[in-house]
Amino acid sequence: MSRKFCVGGNWKMNGDQKSIAEIAKTLSSAALDPNTEVVIGCPAIYLMYARNLLPCELGLAGQNAYKVAKGAFTGEISPAMLKDIGADWVILGHSERRAIFGESDALIAEKAEHALAEGLKVIACIGETLEEREAGKTNEVVARQMCAYAQKIKDWKNVVVAYEPVWAIGTGKTATPDQAQEVHAFLRQWLSDNISKEVSASLRIQYGGSVTAANAKELAKKPDIDGFLVGGASLKPEFVDIINARQ
Repeated sequence: MSRKFCVGGNWKMNGDQKSIAEIAKTLSSAALDPNTEVVIGCPAIYLMYARNLLPCELGLAGQNAYKVAKGAFTGEISPAMLKDIGADWVILGHSERRAIFGESDALIAEKAEHALAEGLKVIACIGETLEEREAGKTNEVVARQMCAYAQKIKDWKNVVVAYEPVWAIGTGKTATPDQAQEVHAFLRQWLSDNISKEVSASLRIQYGGSVTAANAKELAKKPDIDGFLVGGASLKPEFVDIINARQ
C-alpha cells in the first residue's frame, strides 16, 4: 500500500506576524510536491492569521489541545476551538509536552481520543531520551507510548505517528537514516502485532529530530519513513526542500 508522504512544520513558540507573513509568502510562491501532504503547526495565538495567509491546500495544526470541549481550564484550548478557527490537525504528545510540562502517556492518549472524536486529525508523537537509548530501551519506550494511544484510539485513519528521538531534537544530532529506519520498522511490526496488519500497512510514521534540507533526501528513501515532523528548519526557506525530499 502506498502511503502519502506527510511533512509537518512545528513552529513551536516562535514567530510573529511579520515572520509568519514571510514564511507564508515563501510557501505560496514555491513549487511544492503535490504528492506530499503538508501540515503547519502554528502557535495558537496566530492560527487564524496563518490560515488566512497560507496556501489553502496546506493543513493547519494546533500544537496542543485539552481532552474536553470546554470548561474551567484556564489557558487551555479545545479541539472544538481549533476547528472553529480553521485548524484541521493537532500535534499531541510532543517530547516537550511530556518532559517540560509533565504530560503522562495516559493524558496524551485521552487528548488524542477526544481530538479525533471532535473531527481533528492527530500527529501523535513518541520518542525516547538519550538515557533511554543508551540503556537499550528505545523499543520498550516507544512501545509503551504506542500502547497508551492504542488503548484510546480505535480508528487510526486520521492519525499520523511522529517518531522523534528526544536526543535529536534541536541538538543538531540526527539519527542516521539506518537508526531511524530501524525504529520505524519496529513500530510497523508492533502495529501489525498489536493493532492490525491493515493499520500497519496504511499508518504513516514521520521521523522528527533535526531534519534539514541536507539530510531529508536520504531519510526519505527509507521504506518505513513516511514523512517528517520538522522543528527549526520549518521556519526557514529550506523547508521547501524538505517538503520536496521525495522528488
